[in-house]
Amino acid sequence: MSKATYARLAALSLIWGSVFLWIKIAGYGFSPVQMVLIRLALGAVVILAIGYAKGLRLPKDPATWGHLTVAALLGNAVPWTLYAEGEIAGSSSVAAVVNGSAPIWTLAAALLLGQEKRVSAFKAGGVLLGLGGTALIASPWNAASAGTGWSILCFVLGSISFGASFAYMGRFLVGRGIPPLMLAGGQLSAATVLLLAAFPFLGLQSVTWRADSVISVLVLGVVCTGFAALLNFELIIKDGPTVASTVTYLMTAVAVVLGAVVLREPLGWTVWLGAVAVLVATGLLRRKPRPAAEPAPEAVPVPAPAAAD
Repeated sequence: MSKATYARLAALSLIWGSVFLWIKIAGYGFSPVQMVLIRLALGAVVILAIGYAKGLRLPKDPATWGHLTVAALLGNAVPWTLYAEGEIAGSSSVAAVVNGSAPIWTLAAALLLGQEKRVSAFKAGGVLLGLGGTALIASPWNAASAGTGWSILCFVLGSISFGASFAYMGRFLVGRGIPPLMLAGGQLSAATVLLLAAFPFLGLQSVTWRADSVISVLVLGVVCTGFAALLNFELIIKDGPTVASTVTYLMTAVAVVLGAVVLREPLGWTVWLGAVAVLVATGLLRRKPRPAAEPAPEAVPVPAPAAAD
């Protein structure tokens, strides 16, 4: 890989790996719905501004917007709110590690939607290993190991919703000829509307105006949601999806380190072992099967040379 590729990969890993740290700090002043609403609105504005500057436009088909709304519910409104809720009493590091199990739920949803016809031994092993890793992180036999039972439940449900969104988008939104940047902008716009609808019921708590929380929610929206989407888009276009997929591993490591160093979050051996299991499981689930070997062409008999007279 080139130096530019390494720079893009490192930048995106640092930005997305810091998301859970910013969520934790933003939660000191804002409720989960307030935080996610601001994050979504800022991210949508940044992405759409960049997209329109590039001459791109949002889709107009009502059916596409229906699918974007479902994807926004599964991939943004529900999981982001659940992660923010879980981090009120839970660890940002644990949230990041559980988030890494999303490919497990993507596979499960793909099976339900008929996108996966069969599961290879590697994928089956990845699912089992990932579930075991998640169980180790949660450690229900030791409630103090990784946070409260409620926080762990929020992280797991958020990861399930997030994973299901990828399968849904693959089934209903990929292949429609819509630029990925505008798909992201449209999805964030739809999610913003969903959070606005929920705000009168779930977002009317009083705000504690702390400088660190305000800065964190701004960073979440503008940098981690807006500019990060553009950086991910550039990484996929210029370096390929295989390189881009390695962000999943790197961002989890970044999040764990930031949680331990900045927030002084304790991490027991079950979290470390579970994190390794989830990362290995993710690798197995992303492993592409080898292409079937082409059958060797049948040997054509060479005619014997004619005998000399």
